Amino acid sequence: MLLAKSTWPEIEAFLGRSTAVVIPIGSNEQHGPTGLLGTDWMCPEIIAHEAQSGADILVAPTFNIGMAQHHLGFPGTISLKPSTFIAAVGDWARSLGGHGFTRIYFLNGHGGNVASIEAAFSEIYAGYSFSGQRAPFACRLKNWWDLNGVTALANRQFPSGHGTHATPSEIAVTQWAYPDAIKAANYAPQIAPNGPIREALDFRARYPDGRMGSDPAQATPEKGGELVKLAASSLISDLAAFAAEPPV
Repeated sequence: MLLAKSTWPEIEAFLGRSTAVVIPIGSNEQHGPTGLLGTDWMCPEIIAHEAQSGADILVAPTFNIGMAQHHLGFPGTISLKPSTFIAAVGDWARSLGGHGFTRIYFLNGHGGNVASIEAAFSEIYAGYSFSGQRAPFACRLKNWWDLNGVTALANRQFPSGHGTHATPSEIAVTQWAYPDAIKAANYAPQIAPNGPIREALDFRARYPDGRMGSDPAQATPEKGGELVKLAASSLISDLAAFAAEPPV
């Protein structure tokens, strides 16, 4: 069930069955010469939408702009400052919590978001702690590649050249969902260098084509489909476990 394609009475009725909601969250940033700019928000959205097509779960609109300041040296990247991102995540969660959702599950597609999302959770909980109140909802962060079995499958599919940015696994997921948008390039070197992440100009100088340790040429729609099917199944199970956590 997609929140954006539902009416408020339908959401009210859903709350009678479940108080859990999934929020795909990612980033709009460069992914090398062939990766789509939306890769990091598309991957969690693709997986969450696949999961809801076969299970009675609710998926909120995708939070598609994240903390990607280090990619701003590449045209098309859009980033929020960490403070802006933290505030926005908090407002999304509090909005849903105010409607009665008690389990708010963020399915993330961008590693650069992790620190800020966790800080947002701390800000939310601190507001209740300092006022001596119990939080009426709990938040969970899960990177899609950390869903049960997904990284193991990606490592089997791509035993070398997987890397850490513009990876063949994430490119494969978008190829499966958007086959008409598949791109090709001659990579030099075939496997990109790896190293630290700092600010935008440093990143552009270290990784001229935007890749980090990866060889996206290995991606195929078929491999992406395998990843999506496994990730969707694992998401359903992980969300069920989160929803079943008893209140203390």
